[in-house]
Amino acid sequence: MTDLHASTEATGQLSGHAGELAVAVARAHGVETMFTLSGAHVFPMYDGAVKADPPLRLLDVRHEQTAAFAAEATGKLTRVPGLAVLTAGPGVTNGLSAVAQAQFAGSPMVVVGGRAPANRWGSGSLQELDQPPIIAPIAKSARTLHTADAVLEGMHEAFATARTPHRGPVFVDVPMDEFFNSASGTLPAAAAQRGAEPDPDAIAEVAELLASARRPVLILGTDVWADGAEEAALRLVESTGVPAITNGMGRGIVPGGHPLLVTKARGQALGGADLVVVVGTPLDFRLGYGVFGGKDGAQPAQVVHVADSPGQVSGHAELAASVSGDLTRTLDGLLTAVQQVVRRPDWSSWVDELQQGVAQAVERDAALLSAEADPIHPARIYGELVPRLAEDAVVIGDGGDFVSFAGKFVEPKQPGGWLDPGPYGCLGAGLGSAIAARLARPSSQVVLLLGDGAAGFSLMDVDTLVRHQLPVVMVCGNNSAWGLEKGPMQMLYGYDVAADLAGQTRYDEVVKALGGAGETVTDPRQIGAALDRAFAADVPYLVNVITDVEAAYPRNTFGV
Repeated sequence: MTDLHASTEATGQLSGHAGELAVAVARAHGVETMFTLSGAHVFPMYDGAVKADPPLRLLDVRHEQTAAFAAEATGKLTRVPGLAVLTAGPGVTNGLSAVAQAQFAGSPMVVVGGRAPANRWGSGSLQELDQPPIIAPIAKSARTLHTADAVLEGMHEAFATARTPHRGPVFVDVPMDEFFNSASGTLPAAAAQRGAEPDPDAIAEVAELLASARRPVLILGTDVWADGAEEAALRLVESTGVPAITNGMGRGIVPGGHPLLVTKARGQALGGADLVVVVGTPLDFRLGYGVFGGKDGAQPAQVVHVADSPGQVSGHAELAASVSGDLTRTLDGLLTAVQQVVRRPDWSSWVDELQQGVAQAVERDAALLSAEADPIHPARIYGELVPRLAEDAVVIGDGGDFVSFAGKFVEPKQPGGWLDPGPYGCLGAGLGSAIAARLARPSSQVVLLLGDGAAGFSLMDVDTLVRHQLPVVMVCGNNSAWGLEKGPMQMLYGYDVAADLAGQTRYDEVVKALGGAGETVTDPRQIGAALDRAFAADVPYLVNVITDVEAAYPRNTFGV
């Protein structure tokens, strides 16, 4: 086989079979791991990974959904597109939920699919399916690279598209016979993609609105992290004194405990605001579809939407102004413009009000976080977990009500340490995300929070954690129900069906059977010691906490 590394250094040209070429392009774009489940349609990709110099890490899983979710989480955590390689037909379709999640969350990832051989197309060969038309509606791009000669440029275009704002998933497939064929060409240069220069007049308009506001609130979302604008966002907050709320991977940009972080007084802040500036997140159900203010007879708030690209600016909300483009330049430009206004804004009294609201929330929460209730209140788990989290911990949420409590009580100290499904709300992402996090952050705590419903989607991939020696702490809030559905159905109909799971299932025994460790906890006073054992273990460890099904998360929206 051709030594691609030597060939590139000596001549600037690559030659080899299409799998080798595809791996070379991925490596050039910063990919360090290929997530996959073995399938003959994509064997050339494996050969390319093994023969690369140095070899590209192969991480094989038990279900293609886990490979795709791991690639999606890698894109979120590292801001380099994750790579999933899925065999033809069901291998590809098993990964579709992760592709959709990446599209909703703006996660850069590339999925390479196997494809039935071109020389047999139309004859009914194994798993013959025209995949790009199925995937196109949920991806930035989906296409077939029909020949080995098309792979170098096609793969480069896939990675460049995935990492260009607004980021997202890209799919390519290659016919099996062409994957084995050889080709040659020049390796395209990979470069980080930045957003467009923001309109200075639009920035000035937002600055005027902000300078004249009496009760402003800044919301920082996932795209602030994805665009590498976390430092600019914190500069804006600290230099102007504007109170901030974070969501998604925006969590941690303003560190937990910061005096200007008012997420714990979210209702008070968004209900009493006269201006809400939303940066890097859609105005969807999580943000009341962009309607704020109006609390206690106040006027509705003016709304500003700041996005990384024009297509992300809300089309349904009534906006006072909007800006799109590179978020670092936008936020720094906004800071400069605010500092240049004749009369600098003073929001100290508004911040004082919100800080009082935060303090009151902390006081209210204290009772739940230390509750001695039997069955265990899910909040008590976080009362024990949060003090044990290191500043660089990665916390992953995969569940409904149980993870909603996490969103309330876990406030990261650093950006890039929180993963959740985002607006798509897809269960089953957790094990893939945990695999990605352990690889991306080898020295950090990795904590996977599972509802017992979510655990059923992917717990078999603990086998993957064990085989690849990836210790992860898993905490399962086990209320023996689909809690997010049980309560609303009772509210609507006075009864519920299809909402109960088997009582007190020993998910920890499942983990043990797969080579990990764990225990079940029924006494709230034993949660802390169990977590200590989990963090001390050098294997995947699941703490299965039996919780009260009646202790539902008090939500204001059901996402519709």
